[in-house]
Amino acid sequence: MIAPSPSALQLHAGSSLFLSPNPYLLLRHGFPRSRKIWRSSMCLATRTLIKDGVLRINGREALTRVPENVVVSPSKTDDSAFLGAVSDRKGSRFVFKLGVLRDHRLLCLFRYKIWWMIPRIGNSGSDIPIETQMLLLEAREDLGVDKGRHEASNGPIDYILFLPALDGPFRSSLQGNSSDELEFCIESGDPAVESSQFLEAVFINYGNNPFDLMKESMKILEKHMGTFSVREYKQKPAMLDWFGWCTWDAFYFDVNPQGIEEGLKSLLEGGAPARFLIIDDGWQDTANEFQNEGTQHGARLVSIKENTKFRSSQNVATNGAPKSLKDFVTTIKKNFGLKYVYVWHALMGYWGGVHPDAPETKKYNSKLIYPLESPGNLAHSRDVPIKCMEKYGVAMIDPNKALEFYNDLHSYLVSQNVDGVKVDVQNIPEILATGYGGRVSLTRRFQRALEKSIFKNFQDNNIICCMCHNTDSVYSSNASAVARASDDFIPNDPTLQTLHVATVAFNSIFLGEIVVPDWDMFHSLHNSAEFHAAARAVGGCGVYVSDKPNKHDFEVLKKLVLPDGSILRAKYPGRPTRDCLFNDPVMDGESLLKIWNLNTYTGVLGIFNCQGTGTWPNLNKNQIIPASKPKYLTGHISPSDIEYLGEVAGNGWTGDCAVYSFNSGSLYQLPRNGLLTVSLQVLQSEVFTITPIKRYNQSIQFAPIGLIKMYNSGGAVEAMDFFNTCQLTIKGRGSGLFGAYSNIKPKTCTVNSKNMEFQYDTRDKFLTLTIPLGVNSWETEICF
Repeated sequence: MIAPSPSALQLHAGSSLFLSPNPYLLLRHGFPRSRKIWRSSMCLATRTLIKDGVLRINGREALTRVPENVVVSPSKTDDSAFLGAVSDRKGSRFVFKLGVLRDHRLLCLFRYKIWWMIPRIGNSGSDIPIETQMLLLEAREDLGVDKGRHEASNGPIDYILFLPALDGPFRSSLQGNSSDELEFCIESGDPAVESSQFLEAVFINYGNNPFDLMKESMKILEKHMGTFSVREYKQKPAMLDWFGWCTWDAFYFDVNPQGIEEGLKSLLEGGAPARFLIIDDGWQDTANEFQNEGTQHGARLVSIKENTKFRSSQNVATNGAPKSLKDFVTTIKKNFGLKYVYVWHALMGYWGGVHPDAPETKKYNSKLIYPLESPGNLAHSRDVPIKCMEKYGVAMIDPNKALEFYNDLHSYLVSQNVDGVKVDVQNIPEILATGYGGRVSLTRRFQRALEKSIFKNFQDNNIICCMCHNTDSVYSSNASAVARASDDFIPNDPTLQTLHVATVAFNSIFLGEIVVPDWDMFHSLHNSAEFHAAARAVGGCGVYVSDKPNKHDFEVLKKLVLPDGSILRAKYPGRPTRDCLFNDPVMDGESLLKIWNLNTYTGVLGIFNCQGTGTWPNLNKNQIIPASKPKYLTGHISPSDIEYLGEVAGNGWTGDCAVYSFNSGSLYQLPRNGLLTVSLQVLQSEVFTITPIKRYNQSIQFAPIGLIKMYNSGGAVEAMDFFNTCQLTIKGRGSGLFGAYSNIKPKTCTVNSKNMEFQYDTRDKFLTLTIPLGVNSWETEICF
């Protein structure tokens, strides 16, 4: 429904501060407001204002034909604001028009399923899908407005960010229509929760660096809303820095102790030992009255304990089952050097919830509810889990019992030597919220109970969140520090491999400010294994596979995993480079995807050919253009692709960089804005380590590359010092071939005080030496 457009609150430039005469504006969802409503303010007058029906942000035209019921409210900073709207009636769901959006390159992140976001590239309002949760515009300074069209200058680019937010118990999302109008939908998810005015529905901000803009905007929202925390302030689980194995694709629901031991053994013997394990779905004690219908998604939890595959009923090891989950976990930690064992569970215990009548779960007062989906969700893809939930219902835990349930479950797992959990199906409260205060309120109740139990029971904040891409969950994430950033890795569908990598990179622009994005598992023995491995090397994420036992490619794994089982993880979430933000790397037939990241002393850049294998879901027929399939695509990389490279350069940077190509093993010297041409076939990738060349005295110029047989080679370099005018000391970890740019040949090199032979190529000034196998941490001295 399109809400009526009363004229009382049109905002005009130069208007003075005043209280609106609309009586609804004196209340905020039924409670007295302490903050006044602004038509405009002096601080916003030159930054965000509506004049003659045009919304301008810092002089850039963003929207035209803005309806009169659209409201601009100030945030707590001079540069950002909120967009909202008012209606002349109360309701639990509205769709408001914000204005016409045309002639801007734009990037959307929208939910194409209830659980997951994907990107969409476009130029106008009609390109913006329902359930958009982030909208980024590229804008140039306009010189004038003529019949709704603007002429763009050749001046510097600004970026305008729209973030639909949580406004009290209401949650908003963006969408476009066929008239290129940008709209926001705002809904409570409960017919009893109503309002008529929504002043903080959409947060808007601008800046000249898209990554700074997103970071600063999330910090502003964090302080303003007080319901979530940004990533940099959260405790990161230690398992992120260790190689892992997940049981899902290896066994699916048939996971069993014998298979797990076989898989851990094969990884250990191959030289890529798993140091953390996720025992995925299939370990819990459930009852499934719908088993004969061929689905596990209707099953319900009947006990917080493990099923009989992991526990002998007589507490005696029979039929291959261990005595208990504790006995099994303790054994595999001892035998295979595991540091962390996680187990899977759903937010509601299991896919179908917690059984309301089972003796061990009756106390949680679960109630069978049949989900009610938002029209926005119904407009997109509906997968098997949601169809099963609608058919069989979900036995939802009494919200007042949520903390008791999580504490009982997690404390039991701790008693079994389990270190953490992967919690799935986290968006589910939004479709169970009728009669419970609405989707935002219900989500927050479960999220707070979950995080409180995690804090109480597990060390190191050991939780991976999953199926949690609605903003109800995102903006309620106060402590959880790791979350899946895409739909599942699907090994048997060749059309989804490129989509997976592109999706995580783009989603990380948004999600990466609140969590460490989890790129999901992959298979090392797969036709896209190197493609996925390279992506995870630049992703700043945990690295784990789901290979079947004895089905591994150790040549791939050893480019990611050090002999001790640790990984070289970059510092930040891997995101598309600035010149890729408004190109479609999957379907435009010409764009390569570049993903950037930083280490302590180096930058790392991955470039991927994602074209020609898959099609984005939820496109209409007019949007699907038959993709050409050229054998190669050619693009360019540059040190300037790495944001904040000066952060790792420090003093003494010459302005040039050493650029190491992983696949070719070549070392180049490029100026900051220099270009290197790259040609890739479909599903091919390349990783570049890019290090600022620093001057250490009048004659020495040096740049470490790191362990050059690892994708993220620079992650191995942890500290550097220069002594006595002619000696460099480098500290790092991991064994293998170490490389560096050096403008002059060293006289001697030592590793942990032992003299080492080294090679020096005078043509490209490439210094290499070997860190001996078995050395986990090292200090090398290079004397000139």
